[in-house]
Amino acid sequence: MPTIKEVADLAGVAVGTVSHVITGSVPVSEALRRKVQAAIRELDYHPNHIARSLKTSKTRTLGIIVPDMTIPYFPRVIRGAESAARERNYSLIAVNSDDSGSRQGELLSLLRSQRVEGILLVMAAAPTPMTQISGIVGAGIRLVCVDRIPDRFQVDSVSVEDVPAAEMGVDHLISMGHLRIATITGPLSLKNERQRLLGYEQALKRAGLPVNRELIWHGNLRPEDVAAICRDRLQAAGPKPDAIFATNGPTGLGVLRALRDCGLRTPDDIAFATFDELTVDDLFLPAITTVVQPAYDIGFRAAEILLQRIEGSAEDAAITIRLPASLKVRDSSGLSTRRHFGAPGGAA
Repeated sequence: MPTIKEVADLAGVAVGTVSHVITGSVPVSEALRRKVQAAIRELDYHPNHIARSLKTSKTRTLGIIVPDMTIPYFPRVIRGAESAARERNYSLIAVNSDDSGSRQGELLSLLRSQRVEGILLVMAAAPTPMTQISGIVGAGIRLVCVDRIPDRFQVDSVSVEDVPAAEMGVDHLISMGHLRIATITGPLSLKNERQRLLGYEQALKRAGLPVNRELIWHGNLRPEDVAAICRDRLQAAGPKPDAIFATNGPTGLGVLRALRDCGLRTPDDIAFATFDELTVDDLFLPAITTVVQPAYDIGFRAAEILLQRIEGSAEDAAITIRLPASLKVRDSSGLSTRRHFGAPGGAA
């Protein structure tokens, strides 16, 4: 196995220069950096990060815990965080909590045992003991909460502006002529879900529309459960909604399944808009109107704050960043032709 001295000899530089290139701790000229990197590739040299971390107490490694990597939003967050980490020569370990509070606790312990210098945390939807977070902070490991922010714990955080983002989606549905708008939420144990519900209510009130509790459907983050809830509502007696607004991507998928199962088309029967893109590619027909979170930027900014904390360049007070969302208007939120021309039964 090649050594750092052999890399230095092949590159014609000092061992310290090789170390500076590997760690990024000291600036090195571009010419020397290229020589060292060429020697590393030629010798297939792999630094012993564990040994170095024991010597320096630095691993140059961050961790990120997300609830479910199969939800398209989270890989984009991870990608942004990874880019910010790589710019400062840090590595990023990404792990999946399955939205379980107990699993999240295990992962926090695992990352701590791996000597990560900081953690980005998207909190699990299941109840999370605050001792999990306070224990990490108390151990001196820097922590930034992403997307889902704890209610009773002051911590650095980065997320979207949930209330105005939801308002924007519902405002659009109202502008399209939809007056009886239902919403299906994720678990209201999450602060961001409660704020999105608040945005929905505020948009209705501002438009002079009543907030009908029968049109507020409480769901979770499992599309199959949400589909069952929506089927029950859509098949019940009485008027159907003109439109449905889903407060997150998995919930949005559940709505689409329910509409299909009930033989309803969007927007011909019921218009639809959702918070979060549903897939990496736009594969749905009709295309889905979406409130889009700046997922990459959220991950990037969160990692930047974490690195500032690690390097001691951040202010003492908790840093709070809320980024604006954008609206991608597509076909699903259009006005129903049947309803527009007064077809019998309205939107049913």
